[in-house]
Amino acid sequence: MKQMNDTFLRAARGEKTDYTPVWYMRQAGRSQPEYRKIKEKYSLFEITHQPELCAYVTRLPVEQYDVDAAILYKDIMSPLPSIGVDVEIKSGIGPVIDNPIRTTADVEKLGEINPEQDVPYVLDTIKLLTQEQLSVPLIGFAGAPFTMASYMIEGGPSKNYNKTKAFMYAEPQAWFALMDKLAAMTITYGKAQIKAGASAFQIFDSWVGALNVQDYRTFIKPVMERIFNELKEENVPLIMFGVGASHLANEWHDLPIDVVGLDWRLPIKEARERGISKTVMGNLDPAILLAPWDVIEEKAKEILDQGKDLSHIFNLGHGVFPQVNPDTLKRLAAFVHEYSAR
Repeated sequence: MKQMNDTFLRAARGEKTDYTPVWYMRQAGRSQPEYRKIKEKYSLFEITHQPELCAYVTRLPVEQYDVDAAILYKDIMSPLPSIGVDVEIKSGIGPVIDNPIRTTADVEKLGEINPEQDVPYVLDTIKLLTQEQLSVPLIGFAGAPFTMASYMIEGGPSKNYNKTKAFMYAEPQAWFALMDKLAAMTITYGKAQIKAGASAFQIFDSWVGALNVQDYRTFIKPVMERIFNELKEENVPLIMFGVGASHLANEWHDLPIDVVGLDWRLPIKEARERGISKTVMGNLDPAILLAPWDVIEEKAKEILDQGKDLSHIFNLGHGVFPQVNPDTLKRLAAFVHEYSAR
């Protein structure tokens, strides 16, 4: 086992670090030529079902970019088939579900996940990485109940989540039953990832920005409190992240988590002024990675300057685009380390 670089974990816990740690959402795959070659032969689901291959894809950006954490390569949809949801990742569309949730009876039909039986390949990938291959922490993750529910109700990606919200408002009892099922799945799945070796855990709520603060407090926050309270028992840093949800950052800060993820819409300085005192993660607009280097450097400096007085983990405000040059990511990681060295 290589010497462990735990800078990311220390920053996540709010401890002092020698420099600002950095990793990138969707750093595995996407823009890497090696990954594109693999994708010619295998689909996402096929890659995640082969631990050796999946570990390679997860490990590759750590070796190429010198980032301070690895994020498990997989999709938030991975656990859904095990509870009875038929999901297919369609090229150019995203996840498509043929049996959408429409009624309380549909919710009642959903089963429970048994990670060792249902997703052994995910756990084997984690073990391979953490026991043999990585010298940085591995972040496990899951999709948040609202985002998972939106796919399950809409039947696929949506622009406005009208069906999801209508179900939430019109069928509150069925909605909370669905939240309970998804919470149970997320807790069991998360604990299994941590037990297998993940040393931090992130929940992605890609679509929750569609809700206002009041609805978040009523329909979502109780389930998030339950998930994080149960995961807290595992003693690993917990991260919350969503896109287009700056109005919910303070709600996340209230949750029993360690790190508040920010997208590029909410500057770190403003988050601090709003009372967010926990470690923050973010928040370079990924589109800036396609700009000339001097622009990238200037924007990165701004973010690092705003994050330097309190705990900060440098990241993007969303995932890496396929068009981004891998050399840019490597250069940016080196710049973050160098500029923030204390």
